[in-house]
Amino acid sequence: MSRYAKLAKALVARARRRGADAAEAFLQVGRESSVSVRDGQVEDLTQATSKGVGLRVFVKGRLGFAFTSDFDPSSLSAFVDRAVELARASAPDRLNGLPDRALLQGRKAPEGLFDPEVAHLPADWKLKAALEVERAGRAVDPRITTFDSVGAGDYVSEVHVASTEGLSGSYEGTYVFLYAVPVASADGQLQTAHRVDYKRHLADLESPESVGREAASRAVRMLGARKVKSQKVPVVFDPQVAASFVGNLVAAANGDAVFKKASVFAGRLGERLAPEGLTVVDDGLLRRGLGSSPFDGEGLPTRRTPLIERGVLRHFLYDAYTARKAKAAPTGNASRGYSSLPHIGVHNLYLEPGTQTQAELLRGVKQGLYVTSMLGSGANPVTGDYSRGANGLWIENGELAFPVQEITVAGNLLQMLKDVDGVGNDLQFRSSVASPSLRFRELTVSGT
Repeated sequence: MSRYAKLAKALVARARRRGADAAEAFLQVGRESSVSVRDGQVEDLTQATSKGVGLRVFVKGRLGFAFTSDFDPSSLSAFVDRAVELARASAPDRLNGLPDRALLQGRKAPEGLFDPEVAHLPADWKLKAALEVERAGRAVDPRITTFDSVGAGDYVSEVHVASTEGLSGSYEGTYVFLYAVPVASADGQLQTAHRVDYKRHLADLESPESVGREAASRAVRMLGARKVKSQKVPVVFDPQVAASFVGNLVAAANGDAVFKKASVFAGRLGERLAPEGLTVVDDGLLRRGLGSSPFDGEGLPTRRTPLIERGVLRHFLYDAYTARKAKAAPTGNASRGYSSLPHIGVHNLYLEPGTQTQAELLRGVKQGLYVTSMLGSGANPVTGDYSRGANGLWIENGELAFPVQEITVAGNLLQMLKDVDGVGNDLQFRSSVASPSLRFRELTVSGT
């Protein structure tokens, strides 16, 4: 057992000795480094380590929480005492408490959370990679005049959790990333685009050359963008934009929001919301998933939870507290850092791929919009109203015709789900929320 795992258990034991009925320690240790470059020179180089522990204690139904990054033994003793004192001073809540011991059993270890190659990357890898991203991007077109940002980085972490319910768990993880935000200029117009790739394993990461080329190509193709007239037309979301749409579904599938009837999904469990070809899943056990882990922020086993399965609304997401409140089963979706209390979150949220290529989705549109970037937050989870600023390319007879900007795409979340009439086969995981391309039968595009 590592020293941090022992420390987590020791803090829990001290909390019991100081009068806590139950206690839980959540400890994180991390090491990260990143580099950004500009015009072939290092702009910023960052290396940092971090560690901290959060402690939840319960005294007669009262919750106390404290966190610290000071691991000096005398400071830790006072830290535990402070958490217990806070619990004694707080208001009681019959729903307070740790997850039941029986629910903590059955944890599985997802494959590929840790890559030794990332953990031992040469010091100059990030610099070489970032410079290659920039070089490749500039080589695409002379109209790439600069980069708002371009860089690379890595992160290595440990998580340890222990509780008075017999919980003792740990895991290690790695991340490596590349990003580029080029600027294209022509005829007094500036256009930007961005490309980012995050992976657990270095071998899975998109090449620096590919990141730079794709980001630059996206910026250049937007030069000459103009508005279009307001109309209702078919709309295709590229994978990046479709992923943000899938992310909007989470707020509506939040079990606490559903319980409070502050969700457009409230009262619709078991109802068909979308065509049979649409399935949205949150999977905490996905191999090499950026959000994968053997347990959630409360030590509950993670799992695969279909939110929408073949078009039917199947599950909402819960942590232990909200599950008690809603008289439902927790889904292993407690998210947290050492400095925060658990709250409902996601692991790897994605829309399962279909069978059509993106080209086939576009060919099915006589006149419409292909959206490549959006502004704004998206859907209102209570009403389902959806409205976002958008940029992209106009579709004419199944082909990309010209770039468009300064438009708004609007609809309603429930109607949008019903109107999905094409799901691409190009699922891309560049973060913990992902989707293939999506085509909607009709959305409102507001322009001139």
